[in-house]
Amino acid sequence: MIVLGVNIDHVATLRNARGGKNPDPLSAAEVVYRSGAGQVVCHLREDRRHILDQDLMDLLSWGKLPVNLEMALTSEMQEIALSMEPQLVTLVPERRLERTTEGGLCLNHELIGKIREFHKLSSGKKIPLSLFLDPDIEMVKKGCDLGVEQIELHTGPYANSFFRSPDKFEMERLIECSLYIGSSNVRLAMGHGLDSENLLPLLSIPDLAEVNIGHSIISRSVFIGLSAAISEIQEVLAR
Repeated sequence: MIVLGVNIDHVATLRNARGGKNPDPLSAAEVVYRSGAGQVVCHLREDRRHILDQDLMDLLSWGKLPVNLEMALTSEMQEIALSMEPQLVTLVPERRLERTTEGGLCLNHELIGKIREFHKLSSGKKIPLSLFLDPDIEMVKKGCDLGVEQIELHTGPYANSFFRSPDKFEMERLIECSLYIGSSNVRLAMGHGLDSENLLPLLSIPDLAEVNIGHSIISRSVFIGLSAAISEIQEVLAR
């Protein structure tokens, strides 16, 4: 069974818009747990527009599901991750003015060196490390060479093109990169822009172990409730 990670960032976004405690991300995590998902995902950003430090501490103290902490590779975030010890760290690029994560990491020489150093530290804490990468075969090869535990392929371009002309290019990129990751014994995850419709074609890809979905689930939950929105995705995965 493919693990479903539910990103609860936008529960925190709604709370932060008004201030106070509601809606509470921890309460959302409890619904995620009761609905049978496999992990909670949250992105602790430099500007704290979503999840706050206290939210992360509360989720880790709660402990009913693994926490996948998305973060940029900054000194501040490294210290937080190594001290709080989430069950998974996913490194993502981060730009202050972006509305959401716009692409995968660009694995240049400088960043590769930083990842190697952080991976040594995270391995010492037994924290698996995941890289959020575009489905670019050269980037994926570099990522696999780093010896990280997981690579999460960025499905945003695929999702954006899903309802336009039947262009197979994005799907072919995902398949090519997925097969390479599988052959490297690196765990394969996918995420960004996925919903109950565009998810289904991806489930035929071998070795897919995890999908992380946030915005479409939280958006759908406005109309049908969070548990029902998660169940819709779980039904697709069960096929």
